[in-house]
Amino acid sequence: MSSELFFEKHLAQTTPFPLGMEISHAQGIYLYGPNGERYIDFISGIGVSNLGHGQPTIIAAIQEQVAKHLHVMVYGEFVQSAQTQAAAKLTALLPSSLDCCYFVNSGAEAIEAAMKLVKRTTGRYQILSFEGAYHGNTQGAMSVSFNEKKKSAFRPLLPCISFLRLNHWEDLEKINHHTAGVFLETIQGDAGIRIPNPFFMKALRDRCTATGAMLVLDEIQCGMGRTGKLFAFEHYDIVPDVLVLGKALGGGMPIGAVVSSTANMRHLSHSPLLGHISTFAGHPVACAAAAAALDLYGSVDWTKIEEKGQHIYHRLSSYSCVQEIRFKGLYFAIDLIDENMVQRVVERCMQKGLITFWFLSCPWSFRIAPPIVISDEELSACLNILSDALAAEC
Repeated sequence: MSSELFFEKHLAQTTPFPLGMEISHAQGIYLYGPNGERYIDFISGIGVSNLGHGQPTIIAAIQEQVAKHLHVMVYGEFVQSAQTQAAAKLTALLPSSLDCCYFVNSGAEAIEAAMKLVKRTTGRYQILSFEGAYHGNTQGAMSVSFNEKKKSAFRPLLPCISFLRLNHWEDLEKINHHTAGVFLETIQGDAGIRIPNPFFMKALRDRCTATGAMLVLDEIQCGMGRTGKLFAFEHYDIVPDVLVLGKALGGGMPIGAVVSSTANMRHLSHSPLLGHISTFAGHPVACAAAAAALDLYGSVDWTKIEEKGQHIYHRLSSYSCVQEIRFKGLYFAIDLIDENMVQRVVERCMQKGLITFWFLSCPWSFRIAPPIVISDEELSACLNILSDALAAEC
């Protein structure tokens, strides 16, 4: 049976029309097919491969850890150097109030843990999120996500969840003494790169502090250098009570993290015991990869990320069919006239070997999010392909 047929018949599908490209290996910004086909990953595997594919330092760290041991015990019982090193490197890059990590298997699992943490820490029941939010596809994460088309088939979901409007100051009054936590993507991704107003973010922080609600910033996709700073909240001169990470944290390995203060995180260890537990959380191979990736992020020239983002913006904004471009660093949504045009542009790019992609909840936009290590020459080649695709429509 061919790989393609096995893929269609024996692997569960997420849509009736997957891209279906067969990938044999990857290096740098490129994905390769079994017959020598080459594709440019202009979306970083949807925000995972920020440092590119096959990064030698990360590969070496994975190989070194594999030679030592794989899983040895359910999370939290044994001292494992890969976990402690990843935690030390991560917390060293964060404000002092974010000094304690709980490593899990994915961003969605981190959201689930954060939802439990805010309830357990505050003793409250209400959780607020935002219109346009996407926090993952498990039951709890879906409950605090906004797109009803994606949720309706799975109701009932969790109760006591309401949604605020981004950049609407008056909605902050809904945060009150019943609110356990307010969940917000620091920059909304699936909604089409929606960027909060800096003054709104400060007002949100102040309102949470005043009411005792915990501010949870989801940087699963917008974190780890994507926006031109290591953490997106650094753009706003605020610090969350809880930070949620995933995707690019592991340098290509599956990992998520909940980060908060030691005092907050201790609530999950008692009353009851095992307040949150996961067998494979903090897997040593994923943690070793994350530790190596964190070292690499420490050497990034962040000004270059912003310069490349500005270059993309100026290169694409002149096309008449481009209605709006929203971006921060190398995190882009390009609005076109309608979703049919988006479909054609994405397909034209793919035919030329350039992978862009859609948003779930913003069908008139397409996304680009190249690896932050992309060179000027590589970026120019990508923009030539994308410009040709737009020119065919405009």
